[in-house]
Amino acid sequence: MDKTQNSPQISQEIKNMLKAMENREIKVYYQPQFDALTNKLTGAEALARWVRPDGSVIMPGSFIPLLEESDYINDFDWYILNEVCVFIKGLLSKGLNAVPVAVNFSRRHVHEADYVERLCRVTDGFGIPHRLIEVEITESAFVDRSDAIPSQINAIREAGFRVAIDDFGSGLSSLSFVKDINIDVLKIDKSLLSRNCEDEKERIVLESIFNFANRLKLTTVAEGVETKEQLGFLRTCSCKIIQGFLFAKPMPASDFEEFCKQGSSVTEIEDILKIQAPSSATQLLLEAVFMRYPLVILSNLSRNSFYMMAYENFTSQSCPSTGVYDELIAHGASTMHPDDQELFKSTFTIPNQMAAYERGEKSITVITRQLGDDGIYRRVDTTNYFVKNPSVDDLLVISLCHNLD
Repeated sequence: MDKTQNSPQISQEIKNMLKAMENREIKVYYQPQFDALTNKLTGAEALARWVRPDGSVIMPGSFIPLLEESDYINDFDWYILNEVCVFIKGLLSKGLNAVPVAVNFSRRHVHEADYVERLCRVTDGFGIPHRLIEVEITESAFVDRSDAIPSQINAIREAGFRVAIDDFGSGLSSLSFVKDINIDVLKIDKSLLSRNCEDEKERIVLESIFNFANRLKLTTVAEGVETKEQLGFLRTCSCKIIQGFLFAKPMPASDFEEFCKQGSSVTEIEDILKIQAPSSATQLLLEAVFMRYPLVILSNLSRNSFYMMAYENFTSQSCPSTGVYDELIAHGASTMHPDDQELFKSTFTIPNQMAAYERGEKSITVITRQLGDDGIYRRVDTTNYFVKNPSVDDLLVISLCHNLD
């Protein structure tokens, strides 16, 4: 099991670590996480510290890399999870508010056939709700075993645990794994904040990351936030969660318990209207639009194409997300009451809409009965708004659809 047997020096250091775990010298420190806008406590990350009998504290950078060279890192991770469960159980037994705690797991756990089952056994053994444990995996795991990771993550999430990708942007980032793998949380590496968000390139990169993460409905966590300038900029990017010295340093369990009682940071809260940037305000506007119109489609009549921007809580869930506009209309008509199909198709033909635009009309509206996934017809209002981009001659249409029943 130990892959470092040929190195007596490392082997002895690992033995010292195993002895430290046995003596419970390895302590879990908790770094609180806060809502970026309200400063309310939302969670924490579990971080290891080696507290020697003389009171000296050894930071994880001095011993974690050694363990990662062997499979003993797995034993270490399970030790940390056990300590976290002990702490959470203590909070619950005192009637205190317990927030989710992120526990780091090495990429080597992908080789454990019973990993998810053991994860459940440990937490269930303490009576801990699975939602209070967040499994944190570094992005390097996707480089080493990208073929095995997706199924393991799916199994973790199906068991009720949230999954976070740590250190995103640390140098190994690939948008492909964010696109293809079902994760819940994206943790932005502190290296992306190294220039205090004052560098234009840094700001552009961060804005892009938060934009796609929010579009994918991922919870974003910014690590290493140390200045008010960083916090102000991250708020404008709609970053959800803040973790860093500006709010709180990693602390022993007893101190974090006090944070759980308090429930928020002492950092002053600014008026959201004073710090709202256009990009963040646009995101809020879209969320408000989606509440009213769960189906929003952007179409290019000149090029016979469409793209669906949102599709939630609508009558039918079977509409393609992108493709040929004529085919979209044919598909939509096929889901409607037979008496309404011809009205829908004739109203939204490309020639008919272009003629309406040339007449000076701003929009076209039709109400039809659409068959839902539950087999029930409901009235649906579909309104197409004509819009123009000044840089091109194409005629664009924004379709807003919502259920009337």
